[in-house]
Amino acid sequence: MKPYLAFVVLGLCTLSCSSSSTSQSKQASDSTVYSYKTPSPDGIGKVYLGREIARVMNFAGADWLERNERQQEENTELAIRELPIDSSSVVADIGAGTGYYTFRIAPRVPQGRVYAVDVQEESVRFLKSRARELNFPNVEVVLGGVKSPNLPKGAVDLALMVDVYHELEYPQEMLQAIRESLKPNGRLILLEYRAEDPAVPIKRLHKLSVVQANKELKANGFKLVQREDFLPIQHFLVYQKVE
Repeated sequence: MKPYLAFVVLGLCTLSCSSSSTSQSKQASDSTVYSYKTPSPDGIGKVYLGREIARVMNFAGADWLERNERQQEENTELAIRELPIDSSSVVADIGAGTGYYTFRIAPRVPQGRVYAVDVQEESVRFLKSRARELNFPNVEVVLGGVKSPNLPKGAVDLALMVDVYHELEYPQEMLQAIRESLKPNGRLILLEYRAEDPAVPIKRLHKLSVVQANKELKANGFKLVQREDFLPIQHFLVYQKVE
């Protein structure tokens, strides 16, 4: 397996440069939820429940998402096969990027829908073009925000984030918004590189442990209902919202 050096994953959010006054204002408004530190080389200096949020990649990393080796390295086919969905499920691929998962899930839900969500306009344009090219009318592309995926309330059976959660700039707000978008029995799945395994060739801040994931998800009204480690380098974590 090749080391995953610079291109860690596209992710949902786009990191932007801001003035010091804007940064200070943001820190003041977030002070009850987040803390701040000197950024690590791969982090943004913003800390949630003891975890520094990772720096994200922009659409320049699109080729890495579509690399030929991805199936061998991550066994994406198995991950998709194990998703708890049927032909009429409504799925939200949050942080869809190039739609690698979106367009592999769409054939499995011909009577359902896949929301392909991303905050980067370049990604949204690409996803819309690709959906037309592949003739998937059941794919709906959504321009998300850094605090919400902008999905209808109570409409989603399964929300999926593949190597995205650790990069969310506002994890608390995003989890609460996702929770609102889920149906009463809706589920959220995180695929995240295993922080517990030093052999996984991913930068530290771009990996996530089960303990940390559970801490953050529990704080936002989710409980772990299934944990699988059948993938080569990722956790497969299934959460259900607590009513």
